[in-house]
Amino acid sequence: MDLGIAGRRALVNGGSAGMGHGAALALALAREGVEVFISARGAERLEATCKAIAAETGARVHPLVADHASDEGRAAILSAIPDPDILVATCAPPPFTGDFREVSREDFERSVATALLSPIDYIKAVTGPMVARRWGRIVNISTGAAKYPAAMRVLSGPPRAALANYCHAISKELAPHNVTINSVLPGMHHTPGIEDILAPRAAANGRSYDEEVAAFVSAVRLPAGRFGDAKDLGALVAIFCSAQASYVTGQSLVVDGGIGTSTF
Repeated sequence: MDLGIAGRRALVNGGSAGMGHGAALALALAREGVEVFISARGAERLEATCKAIAAETGARVHPLVADHASDEGRAAILSAIPDPDILVATCAPPPFTGDFREVSREDFERSVATALLSPIDYIKAVTGPMVARRWGRIVNISTGAAKYPAAMRVLSGPPRAALANYCHAISKELAPHNVTINSVLPGMHHTPGIEDILAPRAAANGRSYDEEVAAFVSAVRLPAGRFGDAKDLGALVAIFCSAQASYVTGQSLVVDGGIGTSTF
């Protein structure tokens, strides 16, 4: 199916982590003929990711070495591509937490700056050109914890729930100009970040990573019986960015293997 976005330009923030969410999103867009600009802090891994995506898809893929959550990084990124047709915002998830009373104010401030204030700054910057050309797609990669709160995710869920509220509010202003803004809320997916969390647990429990995943899936009774795949999530985000998705805006779609319990 032709998604109608060939020749468009996309900015994917935080997209170099192997086959994590960001890289998978960039790959899915590149497969549709989109010119992709990917930002990340690590130059070596970012450049390798961009080369791999370009080699596989034939698309133009540009590395932007910068911390997209910092003022300096944002300025550098937006100077390279101030007017993307597509903005996909993702960031490294904050750590799981233990006792909520031990989470410091500084931890919360960092999380809010990265997961709420930084995406808002980019949205404000890129929506002007989108409105002017009467075409734009914005997708935030959020977390299932934004809809289904969990004490161990207090650094992740609250700021991203606030971002969903903000995006729904401004979607009303953008819709008349064919600019959509939506959020995808993934549950447990195979990413380098999840491996960093579960691998030490696996070692401590005398299990392999796959065995630890299976134990986690069983413990939380995940209906799908497995973790999600970042590549599948990338394809879903590409659909949100498509020409055909022009009538979908202000939405937050949970992608969690069926573990959520709400009807809507």
